[in-house]
Amino acid sequence: MKLKAMYSFLSDDLAAVEEELERTVRSEYGPLGEAALHLLQAGGKRIRPVFVLLSARFGHYDFERIKHVAVALELIHMASLVHDDVIDDADVRRGRPTIKARWSNRFAMYTGDYLFARSLERMAELESPRAHQVLAKTIVEVCRGEIEQIKDKYRFDQPLRTYLRRIRRKTALLIAASCQLGAFAAGAPEAVANRLYWFGHYVGMSFQITDDILDFTSTEEQLGKPAGSDLQQGNVTLPVLYALCDEQVRAKITAVNADTDAEEMAAVLAAIKQTDAIERSYALSDRYLEKALGLLNELPANEARTLLHDLALYIGKRDY
Repeated sequence: MKLKAMYSFLSDDLAAVEEELERTVRSEYGPLGEAALHLLQAGGKRIRPVFVLLSARFGHYDFERIKHVAVALELIHMASLVHDDVIDDADVRRGRPTIKARWSNRFAMYTGDYLFARSLERMAELESPRAHQVLAKTIVEVCRGEIEQIKDKYRFDQPLRTYLRRIRRKTALLIAASCQLGAFAAGAPEAVANRLYWFGHYVGMSFQITDDILDFTSTEEQLGKPAGSDLQQGNVTLPVLYALCDEQVRAKITAVNADTDAEEMAAVLAAIKQTDAIERSYALSDRYLEKALGLLNELPANEARTLLHDLALYIGKRDY
């Protein structure tokens, strides 16, 4: 089933969130709004707003209140993407030139900062000190994850726990916060909000591992960027760590750098795919998914729980 068809009953609210996103990123200073819209209109799965809206179904669902959280979480994600592209020196995202490629690195950094500020502005509509504390802590951890990514570039001897800690900060915590804050905004019971937080955390770990696998198994057309670009940019992901266990493949991987040409990268990707790295990576992703699905069983039975179950499975098994 297609992702949007899965949560079609949320389509009106998601369309409203999209309109709110566009209205929020527009700026009186034209170029700043133009750059932010450039990224927004490139599309995306919008899974963070979906998690916010579904988690809010475990409390009193008031869209006029919930929408501020959904918009804020997606803006934080967008801001992190803009900064990521600067760090990775990436020219293409979702099939379009990145902001740093179309404008400049400096312009991109300020666009990311602008999106962070707009996010906080939207969250300020919610009178909940606890929610603001959760959001602030999440942003701090996302920033720490970005710094760790810079520090760990081309560090092929890093342990598995370093990778897991990095993706927890860069991806899992933002999805966890989406679930928890959606529940907070709807006034759901504390125990329910906490279970949703850990559900989002485990789904987020699985989501990022799957994303890292797809960098090797998908096409440039599906990814919206060249296959293997994460490795070429020095990001040592789970399939790479597992493939490094093969001594012959290890020599090819550790020779990769920013100047490795397309033909050489294709050979490295083929070598990685001949190992058991992809299967082992899927196995770890599945373990996180199992933990997430187990937590769902402890939540009240409703339509949102069923959709969170389907969404988690989609995330773990998607092919693009």
